[in-house]
Amino acid sequence: MVRYTIERILLAILTTVIILTLTFFLMKLLPFDPGIGTDTAKLTYYLDQANRVGNLIDSPTPRTDLGDPLWYIVDSGNVAHYFYLRPAIDLFVIWVRGIFTSWNWGASIFIMPNVDSMILIRDRIGVTMLVNIWPALISVPLGIALGIWAALKKNTMTDHIISTLVMIFISIPSFITITFLMLILAYNTGWVPTQWPGAGADALTKFKGFIIPTLSLSFGSICGYCRFTRAELTEVMSSDFLLLARTKGLTRTQTITRHALKNAMVPILPSILSEIIGLLGGSMILEQLYGIPGVGSLYVLAIQKKDYNVLMADMSLYTLIGLVSGVFLDLSYGFIDPRIRMGSKK
Repeated sequence: MVRYTIERILLAILTTVIILTLTFFLMKLLPFDPGIGTDTAKLTYYLDQANRVGNLIDSPTPRTDLGDPLWYIVDSGNVAHYFYLRPAIDLFVIWVRGIFTSWNWGASIFIMPNVDSMILIRDRIGVTMLVNIWPALISVPLGIALGIWAALKKNTMTDHIISTLVMIFISIPSFITITFLMLILAYNTGWVPTQWPGAGADALTKFKGFIIPTLSLSFGSICGYCRFTRAELTEVMSSDFLLLARTKGLTRTQTITRHALKNAMVPILPSILSEIIGLLGGSMILEQLYGIPGVGSLYVLAIQKKDYNVLMADMSLYTLIGLVSGVFLDLSYGFIDPRIRMGSKK
């Protein structure tokens, strides 16, 4: 297990480096805005960006080694400015050096100019985590309980009803669910706020603001847990060792609680971690539609504004969370099921 753990960690680090490197160069190769013309405010802004952020090179004379200039400007002091985009490899070296020397992931260019990208994420990640915690706390026990109920009532009317509802709700895209909840609960009835409550809202309004995010993120997770639990428990209940347990005198309830559920939980429990990580991705759409100031809406805003430094920092966060959860997911199998650890020694 120690060797396997080290190998998985090293592989996750290598994967992170590859993903972020490719993403960085793809982002930096995207086109910039066209020339700014006579806009004095933009002239001042781009001069500031060339000096502070470092994405642009401000040259008083034309340079042939950097390609065509992005902008050519003569300021109020009759000084010429030729703006060139700094080569991507130079930007990558600056970006990596800033991360390892001063934990600087690059400043925001358009969303909050000259504010460090990680500061923007730090101020928003708490909201995203809070929005995703409640659906996880509700969907895990409810989904597993429905899955167990459906498995125990296999091929009965109860099983058919649960399975049909699961197939319906799991087939509906999350943005459709969010839209209907907002339409019914917020706009038609007025039971909950139409948008995420601000910091100055009262406690009751803030509580109501969690209803739509919690419901919209819970439906898909409950269906996923229910379907997975039913399939695993049904397979275990048809195993030969349960028949052997019944022949030894155990009742059906004893065989289910002592053996069937225990073995069925082996693949189910690790899936809970991956499902929670999946909620972070699903909340990206929710945050944008419901106006939640989280890292998901920040990601979409960074794409719209072409704020590539913020986008890289946000994507780095999602990549890190995904890979770390993958490592824990793989390692959890060995701790949950001792047979995996024993088999690794052979």
